[in-house]
Amino acid sequence: MTIESFRDSLSQVSPPIGLTEALTAMWHAGKKDWDASHDIAQDIPTRTGDWIHAYLHRWEGDDWNARYWYRRAGKDVPSYDLEREWEVIVTALLD
Repeated sequence: MTIESFRDSLSQVSPPIGLTEALTAMWHAGKKDWDASHDIAQDIPTRTGDWIHAYLHRWEGDDWNARYWYRRAGKDVPSYDLEREWEVIVTALLD
């Protein structure tokens, strides 16, 4: 799957079959469904889950919590906007 086909799938009602939990969380984030994305991300016990969790708390505007999750993920808080970060995370997950 490419970033373009992943983005195109956002027009569907449900995520494509076979996505990882991380990609499913980002699919919901792409649909602007913070709650569904967060419910999935908080149950992914890896640095990838931490990265998605950080992104979601940054989106929420909870900077303190976001910084905590970025540290756990081993990532710096990005200097670019949330839309670009969504793309960076999805691209990394698709590789």
